[in-house]
Amino acid sequence: MKPTDLRGILQYIPLFRDKTFVVEADGAVVTHMNFANLLLDIAVLRSLNIRVVLVHGAAQQVQKLAAEQKITPSNLDGTGVTDDATLKLSLTAANGLTHEILEGFATNDLRAANANVIAALPLGVIDGLDHQHTGTVERVDTEMLQTLLSQGITPVIPPLGFDGKGNTYRLNSDAVGAKVAQALQATKLIFISTEDGLTCEGDVIRQILSSELEALLADHGNPIPPAQQSKARHAAEACAVGIPRVHLINGLVTEGLLAEVFSNEGIGTLVFANEYRHIRPARKRDAASILRLTREAMDENQLVERSEEMIEENLDDYFLYEIDENPVACVALRQFPGESTGELAHLYVNPMHGNQGIGRILGEFVEQTAREAGLKKLVTLSTQAFSFFSNKLGYSEGTGDDLPEARREEHSLQGRNSKILIKQLT
Repeated sequence: MKPTDLRGILQYIPLFRDKTFVVEADGAVVTHMNFANLLLDIAVLRSLNIRVVLVHGAAQQVQKLAAEQKITPSNLDGTGVTDDATLKLSLTAANGLTHEILEGFATNDLRAANANVIAALPLGVIDGLDHQHTGTVERVDTEMLQTLLSQGITPVIPPLGFDGKGNTYRLNSDAVGAKVAQALQATKLIFISTEDGLTCEGDVIRQILSSELEALLADHGNPIPPAQQSKARHAAEACAVGIPRVHLINGLVTEGLLAEVFSNEGIGTLVFANEYRHIRPARKRDAASILRLTREAMDENQLVERSEEMIEENLDDYFLYEIDENPVACVALRQFPGESTGELAHLYVNPMHGNQGIGRILGEFVEQTAREAGLKKLVTLSTQAFSFFSNKLGYSEGTGDDLPEARREEHSLQGRNSKILIKQLT
């Protein structure tokens, strides 16, 4: 591990200490050889005082048992009809898998317990079809979960629920994970499968706003593959009820859980609620961060050279775009006394977060801020990004006469032969 990796991890620890993560792992992940590494990742989280609840599926195990007994299961994942035979298979598969998980925790000297915390109701008759022993989550026993967590015990929750009459119901583990996360007001819900994340037309979606995911799912030509629909739907629903971040990762990747939690880039898909990302004014301590963020771009002559002192002198002009309280982009709005024209300056996005619309969002934010300040026109100078300003933000090419008077001399002295771009704000 490089020192820079350690610094990257350390910045997250104060954010996550004493918070709760709900991890939902598919049955196929639990029986894979990499599950031992996943348990070590959980051990690291626990050592940092991050409380973890583990929910698991059992679809693969139900399928395997059915094949061994030459039974055709009525459903595998707790979403369709669960007949008597399939319920028996589900009980055997889920309980066996829970025991296997507890053995894994014990092997790693971790305390864990089988948590019977899900009260369920029958899903009932839908469109004339009786779902028999398939259930839906009625209530989560948060008191029991909090008691276990407070004692350093990781609750392990199978995809089963019970009613007050002793009836058992097969549940979908994605739904259980989402309900548990909501009940505990978890900071993160992490779905772990054998997929690299959500995909759209073959490409992994790295980050998506929950409302945008809802729109994709509602589209008649829904591009999310069928195998990913359940996790996608429950991820969007979890954000809608207050879970700030939902992650979908491949559980077969070594140290994948830690890579997802302790980095901005992650390894899978991040679904986030509206409050997850925000733009804020720069503060005094941000000058060094802005310099680090934009140093390479200045070295490559993409941005005007600025020292930390110069940035600090003009810090009131700057805004930062953050992810997990870590700056990944910046922009400045420069205003000139007595002028109705402002300048959009020092716009930069970390390349790891490129092609996600962050530059456009910052550009539109500056426009709105300029309007509120009574400005009538914005200018920006660019040597390499002028097509972005033209195509994405609607700027057109201008001349030196469009620059505020105080800016014309600076432009000439800089000698960068930057293109001058303008946008009317009225």
